[in-house]
Amino acid sequence: MDRKVLQQRTQKFNVNVIHFCNDFPRTPAGFEIAKQLIRSSGSVGANYRATVRAKSRADFIYKIQIVLEEADESLYWLEVVKEAGIKQGQMLEELLNEANQLTAIFAATDKSAKLNSK
Repeated sequence: MDRKVLQQRTQKFNVNVIHFCNDFPRTPAGFEIAKQLIRSSGSVGANYRATVRAKSRADFIYKIQIVLEEADESLYWLEVVKEAGIKQGQMLEELLNEANQLTAIFAATDKSAKLNSK
């Protein structure tokens, strides 16, 4: 996948998460989960963008591992939202699907980068 397309996709993921979290319940759990989810989804895009400025292959691998961790964390929080019944619906399913896909993409990128560095 083209780097530019993936940058746009990760940014769109964060924007969609922000919209999704806007009407979470006004409870301690709702606030905390929304905060964690918004932070992790934002970190996916911001850290992926930082891979462009990697100083070396090792730096790229380090940065892509952070992106992978944040994508997986976003997936975790979305699963918690579903399991706890905080929110349901099509948007949740779409975000779960996108988080799954992004996690898979970055896991494959990490694996390829490690194999290519040997």
